[in-house]
Formats: sequence, C-alpha cells, structure tokens
Amino acid sequence: MRQIAACLISFIFLAGCGQAWNDPYPASDAGRNILYTAFTDRPKHLDPAQSYTEDEITFTAQIYEPALQYHYLKRPYQLISSTVEQVPQARYFDAQGRELAADAPAELIAESLYELKLKKGIRFQPHPAFAMNRYGQPEYLGKNIADGRQKIADFPQAGTRELVADDYIYQLKRLAHPRLHSPIFGMMADKIVGLKALGEDLGKAAKTLPTDGWLDLDAYPLSGVEKVDSHTWRIRLKGKYPQFLYWLAMPFFAPVPREVDRFYAQPGMAAKNLTLDWWPVGTGPFMLSENDPNRRMVLSRNPNFHGQTYPCEGEAGDREAGLLEDCGKPLPFIEQAVFTREKEAIPYWNKFLQGYFDASGISSDSFDQAVRVNVGGDVALSDEMRDKGIRLLTSIKTSTFYMGFNMLDPVVGGLSSRSTKLRQAISIAIDQEEYISIFANGRGIAAQGALPPGIFGYEAGEEGIDKVVYDWVDGKPKRKSVEVAKKLMSEAGYSNGRDEKTGEPLVVNLDTTSGGMGEKSRLDWLTRQFAKIDIQLVVRTTDFNRFQDKVRKGNIQLYYLGWNADYPDPENFFFLLDGNEGKVAKGGENASNYANPEFDRLFVKMKNMDNTPERLTIIRQMTGILQHDAPWVFGLHPKSYTLGHHWLKNRKPNDVGNNILKYQRIDAAERTAARLAWNRPVLWPLLLGLLVILLAVVPGYLGYRRREQRAAVK
Repeated sequence: MRQIAACLISFIFLAGCGQAWNDPYPASDAGRNILYTAFTDRPKHLDPAQSYTEDEITFTAQIYEPALQYHYLKRPYQLISSTVEQVPQARYFDAQGRELAADAPAELIAESLYELKLKKGIRFQPHPAFAMNRYGQPEYLGKNIADGRQKIADFPQAGTRELVADDYIYQLKRLAHPRLHSPIFGMMADKIVGLKALGEDLGKAAKTLPTDGWLDLDAYPLSGVEKVDSHTWRIRLKGKYPQFLYWLAMPFFAPVPREVDRFYAQPGMAAKNLTLDWWPVGTGPFMLSENDPNRRMVLSRNPNFHGQTYPCEGEAGDREAGLLEDCGKPLPFIEQAVFTREKEAIPYWNKFLQGYFDASGISSDSFDQAVRVNVGGDVALSDEMRDKGIRLLTSIKTSTFYMGFNMLDPVVGGLSSRSTKLRQAISIAIDQEEYISIFANGRGIAAQGALPPGIFGYEAGEEGIDKVVYDWVDGKPKRKSVEVAKKLMSEAGYSNGRDEKTGEPLVVNLDTTSGGMGEKSRLDWLTRQFAKIDIQLVVRTTDFNRFQDKVRKGNIQLYYLGWNADYPDPENFFFLLDGNEGKVAKGGENASNYANPEFDRLFVKMKNMDNTPERLTIIRQMTGILQHDAPWVFGLHPKSYTLGHHWLKNRKPNDVGNNILKYQRIDAAERTAARLAWNRPVLWPLLLGLLVILLAVVPGYLGYRRREQRAAVK
C-alpha cells in the first residue's frame, strides 16, 4: 500500500511540471524557434512547372526563388528584385528589329526584350543531385540508383552549387514539356518567342520516349531566350506585355537545375515518389525536409540561403504595428515550419486556442467565439481572444465574386436601353450588404466595380461608388431603394414584372452548381431579392462539368463566378470583360460574352500602360462604362480574418506575395509560458477517482490481509 501511495503522489507531482499533458509535439522541440501551423488540402504538385493552387504555393513559394518578388509591407503591391540585381526595364523593337523609344505606341512594338542579371553567390539547398564522387562525376547517377531507397534522406551525400542563368532557362523550357502539362504553357506560348515551337518539338520527341525516359532540354533550342553570360539571360516577348514582370515573381519562373531534373528522371525514382513533384529543390529560405501529405509536412531553414534582410520601409501604420522592429536583420528568423494536416475545423481551432498552432483562420463554427460584430458592421475580438493576447488581422482579398449576365441572351443581354435598365434594376435589388451580413459573417465588402482594393485603379469613397446602384449619403454609400429599381423595370417595359408587349410574367434562369451558391438557404434568399421587383427566378442546379459546358455554349441567362488575382494589375480583372475574350466566340474568360467597342478600345490602351495618372483616368472611364452597362451584378470582395498569437511577430496580410514565411518571427519563450498556463491539468477529478478506487480497494485488501494472518497462525 505504501508503494502504491508513493507512486500516486509522484504521478501527481510530475503532472505539474514540464510539458503539458496534451502537447502534440515531441519534448525535444520545446523552446525551439519552430512555427506551427496546419493545412487542410494536401498539395498535388510541388514542381514549379505544374504547381498553381493556393495549397501548393504555400510550400513552393518558400522553397523556390523566381527572379522577382513583392515587397512584404508596401501597398499597393510593389515588385522588387529577389535573385536579380534589379527589376528589368523592357526594351522595344519594331518588325525590322530597330529599337524603339520607351514610350513608343504599342501598335509599333513587334517584340519586347527583358534582360535579367543574377546576383552573385546564390547557392542551391544541399541535395544529392549535386553530390560528386572523387572523379568529379555525379555520385547518384547510374543503374539501380533507386534500389533500397525510399526518401531523399536515404542518399547520404549532398552537394550544392551556385545559381546560374542556365537554371532559369532550363525551367522556361520545362513549361513546354508535354508530360508536365504546365497550366500556363498555352498563355506563355502566345507571349514568349519560340515557346510554342519548342512545345511542338518536345511533343514529337516525347512520342518515341519510354515512359520513364528523360528529355534533355538542353538539346532543344528556345529561340526567344538567350544566355548572355553565366549570370545574365534575355527573354523576348511578342509585342508589348508589361504584365510579364508579374509572372517573373511566380514559382513558374523559378530556377530548376538540369542535374536535378536528370537525377529524378532515373528508373525507379518516380515509383517511390522521388520526384521534383515530391521533393522540390530551390535556393529559397526553406527546404522540404519531411513530406507526409496525409499527416504533416516540414520546412527547414536552408543553410545556403543568401543574404536577404527584413525591410526597413512600409506603409502608414506599419511602424506603430511593430512591423519595422526587425529592420535590416537577416532572414529567415525561424528554423522550421511544421504543417500538420487537419481535415476538420474544430480540432484545428481547439489546438490554436491551446497554443499548439501559432495562427488560425476563423471558420463559421468558431466565428462567434472569436469576434464580435457591432451594429455598424465593425468587427472586434471577443473578450476571450483579447485575454489570450490574440491579434486579429483583416484584409480585403484581391478577389471578386459576381453574378454575370449572358449578354447574348435576348432578354437580359445586349446593350439596348431596355436590357440595360433591366440589368441595372436587378443590380439595385440584390442587397449585397445583407448577403454579406447573413451568409459571410460580415467578411466582405460590396463591390462597386470589377477591381478589388489593392489593385491600381480601385478607388474608395465617393469617387469610387457605383452611381447606378448607390447614392453617397452621410459619408458612405447607400444602396438605392427598391422603388428606384421598380422605376427602371417600368422604363424597361416590365411594369409589375410583366412584359408590356406580351403580358407574360418575367422569368429569368440562374444556372449554378451544387454547393456554393447552390445552397438552398442562399438561393431562397436570392429568389426573394428578385421577387422585390416582381421577377420570377428559376434556379437550375447541375454538376460542374455540365455547368461549364452550358457557359461555354452560351446556354445560360445568369450565373455566379469569381476571380482571384494572378497578379496585382487591373488588366487581370478587366480582361474578364474584354470582347476579344468572349467565351462563346473566342473560348476566352469573358463568360458574360460582353462586348462594348469603347470599353474594348480603352482596354487595349490601358493594359500596356504604366501606373500613371493617365492610366487612372482611363480606368475610371472603363469602370464607368461597366457600371452603366451592368454586364455583372457586382457582388463582393471577400475579407480575410486571421488570428495570430502574441508571440508570432511580423505578420501582415498578403494576398499576392506568397513567400511570407521568411519574414515571420517566433518568441519561443512567450509561447512556452502560454502553453503551460493554458494547458494545466485539472487534477481534482483524477484525485477523486483515485479516492473512490482506494475506498473500494482498501477494505478488501485489509480483509485479505486478515485472512492471510489467521491462516498463518493456524
């Protein structure tokens, strides 16, 4: 009994010391400068030629380094150099090869040339593809190299080398590789001189190539790319395309060394996931040291990362927010980032509240616990969050969601006064503010046009409101009344919701997919919005493929879609309404098939301009045309809400620049103290249980002892 009691006392004593009982991480990680976060969807591609989705770029943007990047703090988003000495300036040439002035008209420009020059001394992460034997030959290149190996760590030797221009040129060629199916090949083939021809050549070569064969891309020329010297290369584009600079900041244009491609192409490697898609190789601040996408993924500091420092400039309010305190300090700050897969929102949220994740979004299930929304729509942290020192970061995403009209439809389409007024009436009737409040927990702002905040040309305040839909009242936009919408309906020939020519009720069809806007409560709400102006809405729900087919053929009246910025330029949104991008006629991204000659003329002029006052004037004209014609019911720009613990420093919302991990810093001591305080074990139920057990066991034990003693006496 004395031994049992001693053990129980020791157990209880130890429970109050060291790590919390529920700590999911090994004791060896305690106090280390590790960032802990989560992911929900496993990344499909980590090869920069293939990767495009948000869950993929979370990793690729930390591992690879394109030539350019975005300034971490400045808004609107500003391109700066990454691996090159400076942001290149385009040179222009006419059809005869004569160089033109920088302000030459776009119609005279046959080609644009960009010259990029690398900084010296940048080196790749350690990797077995760079390992050399004593003869100066690759250590791991030959027959049966994959035998007995399951992961990169099974190759004991690693090497490195300096980044050179050839590595960027090689990756450009990989965009044309027929077996990689790069999602941007088609677009880039229309821009980069010779890329389409290279794709055709590689396609022919691949037809006779074994399944596990390797195409040595150095054997295939790309006419539009020229190596000047070991650290300098040039890219030639067709015509003028200033937005190309934004593409140079994407992982698609990050370097891939030839020897890495050759290493992974060896027989037996792909079967064991020994591929670039699984084990990426870059020059960035981090490298993938653990890849188990069903459980966890780990980024570790690249020991060869070159000398980047934290920025010393930002925008108004950054200094007050503590975002400049690490000015000039070397990057990255953290030694590791551990990503744990969490498929369900509740476990993710609970671990965040326990301090085991350093940051979190806010799901619908946890919204009321996290924040409070006052009657004016302002959002603030709940008392529980403030007491924990949790910080709230909000930002308007560079995205837009909208209801589109098919401008080819005889009822809602066309640019006649009748159809235009009908679309304007619908735009007024659909109360976006109410939708945001009910279905988005206030996480968004009503769109006034096609451009979201953060994009050049977006204007807040009275100057930027959609004057067809809103009035400016008491310093803020106020949606026009239903009576105004009904008046427009009457002017369009639909008094009381009936066609004055036929007497038939006005019925319009909305095509949607199941899920998203297909949710019943949202569609019921939308039906009521149309009913306010006596329009009968019929919702036709179908699967995504069927929906896409109907959009492609123009067999729709109304539809819902959204767009996330590929790059922060107004061209990336306005092209969705460019007549030359018509879905039915051209197979483009203009699902509304909108075509206004004046808008198209201004678009051609605007898209090739720098961000000048003249460009802003043209954007205002284009926005005004869209507001009048109403090919979209401008919906909302979503608002992101992110929570971060007080020990997570230098965190600022960034929807375009994705290489943000290197800027963030952890105060590990603060985190350890908070975890211990928040996860102290509640011992009284255990003690009570032990007491009950003792009360049940002791009498029996004493009885047993007495019987034993009597037997011994006999």
